[in-house]
Order: sequence, then structure tokens, then C-alpha cells
Amino acid sequence: MEFFKPGPKNLISDVEGILVGNAEDQLVNTGTTVLTSKKPFVASYKVLGGAPGTRETDLLEPEKLVEKIDAIVLSGGSAFGLEAASEVTNQLRSHDRGYPVGEHRVPIVPGAIIFDLTNGGKKNWVKNPYVDLAKKAYSNISDDFKIGSYGAGKGAVSGNIKGGLGSASIVVVNKFTVGALIVVNSFGSTVVEDEPHFWAAPFEIGNEFGGLGPASKFNSIQKIRKASQEDFSKNTVIGIIATDAKLSKSQCKFLATTAHDGIARAVFPSHTSFDGDLIFSVSTGNKDLSDDPNEILMINHAASLCVSRAIARGVYHATNSGNDLFPSFQRKFFFKA
Repeated sequence: MEFFKPGPKNLISDVEGILVGNAEDQLVNTGTTVLTSKKPFVASYKVLGGAPGTRETDLLEPEKLVEKIDAIVLSGGSAFGLEAASEVTNQLRSHDRGYPVGEHRVPIVPGAIIFDLTNGGKKNWVKNPYVDLAKKAYSNISDDFKIGSYGAGKGAVSGNIKGGLGSASIVVVNKFTVGALIVVNSFGSTVVEDEPHFWAAPFEIGNEFGGLGPASKFNSIQKIRKASQEDFSKNTVIGIIATDAKLSKSQCKFLATTAHDGIARAVFPSHTSFDGDLIFSVSTGNKDLSDDPNEILMINHAASLCVSRAIARGVYHATNSGNDLFPSFQRKFFFKA
């Protein structure tokens, strides 16, 4: 029996019920990603970076009143991108979704953003573009979606190459499914010493990010790239880990915490005081846990593996467009567009 294998799509939507929608603005060089489901789901989160940009995350703490939420939004645009979650809230309300309060329903939509305001796109907009991006992303929700330079990963940068939107999944002991959806906009590097070998290479399954293998050697203390004061204000890895295992908010909180190990294994350095590294965790609750404590242990372990793989996949599949200031992984190392 295989204890860990990718789901059919190798996407977070391998978790039954999870839907993802992306939208991009080529001129602004940015985008928005929406994750939702046909029914509310249990969720929590964990921040380990020093500079997060978030909306409605406090209510995801285990002791807070609301048990289930309706969607999560990941977006470019720094603080401007938080407006995307407001529009998704409007879209959900129009479909009679949300937390019941008397005769009303209030959709619960936490969100997080990356800083992509200095990535080469035209940012002199008059109307905030993230309202329309959110509306389009919500209209695109599906169990199939593209990774790389799509959605919130459109204008992302990782170290000195393009970042992107990545996703990966794992089926645990032929029972539970775990999936990750990550926006890679990191200060740290996802490749070893500026060579075409990912830090996440030991965790690759098949050739999902090129099959290039680990670096043959590297310094035990890698030199951190030099950066300006501006560089120290614009970095973040944000994402979502989801499972069909029935978890409480407390268990989701621990799932999000463990999933951060995946960032540490795939980005060097990670969780700096200048990053806003954040992971949401989601449980659709479709499958009950047994009394075997190894099940939750393996689910948490699978979460960290999915995050590492999703990070590498997001960078590997990124592509360049006319506004980019940094080359993609493919262009830098293999001279591909």
C-alpha cells in the first residue's frame, strides 16, 4: 500500500468539494485567487512571517464563535488587494450564502495579500482593479485550474526569479486527501545557490517540477542575497492547506502550523521578519478520523510535503510577460519563454 501518492489532478481540488477560481490583469501584472466550496467549511490559520496583510483572520482562532467559513481569497495588490475579499463576500451574498444572523446571511471570507506593487506592471489605476478581478475569479471557480503565472501568482517574485501560484496534493493511506495552494512571493530563494535545483527537490513526486533532482553540493551556510530597504518590504508566501478529514478548528490550527514546515523546506531563508508568511487550513469534513492517532500525524506530515511541492511547482510553471522585471525559472535556466 502506498502511504503517500498524488491525487488525480495533483491540485488542492483533489480534496472533494474544493473549488478554485483565478483571474489576472495583464496590464497591472497582478491577480486574485478564490477558494470556496459548495458548503461552508471549518478553517483556521497560522502566521509565521513578521509582516502579514490579512482580513478576518481573528475569527479563525479556535475559541472564536464562527465555526465555518464560506471562502478564502488570496490576492496581489498589498492592502488594495484586500478589497477582493469584499467583492467575493458580495458574490456569495447574492447566492444566499453566509453565516445566519436573524433574517440575514453574512458570508465569512478571510483573505491575505502579497506585495506586488513594484513588479513592473502599471499601477496608476483610478478604480481599484481587485473588485473586478475578484468577481471574475469567483465566476471561474472550478475543480480544475492553472498554476504558475495565474491568479494571485501572476505578478509574484521569488528571490531573483518569477514566483507563481502552485498546487499539489497527496492521498494519505488510500483514505484521506490533502492539498496545498500556495502563492510564492518570497524574499528567500526557492533554488539552491542560483542553480536549477529546487530546495524542495527531495520531496518531488515524479517529475512534477522538472525532475531535476537535488543540487549535488551546496554550502552549509548559503549566502543570502543582498537586498535594498525596498526589497525588505515586499515579500510573502501565502496559501491554503485543505483536507477532507473531519477536523476541529483546533486541529485545523495545528494543521496550518505544521504546514509551515513546508515553506521552511522549500524557501531559503523563510519566515523572516520582512515576510508575511501565512497559511490557512481548511477541513471539508467529508471523512471521519478513526481512533488511530497515526492518521492525524500523517495528515499533518502530508500537509508540509504538499506545501513544499506546491512552492516548487508554482515557480517551475511560471511564465514571463511583457511587464515582468525578473526572468521565470524556465527563461533563466533553459531559455524558454
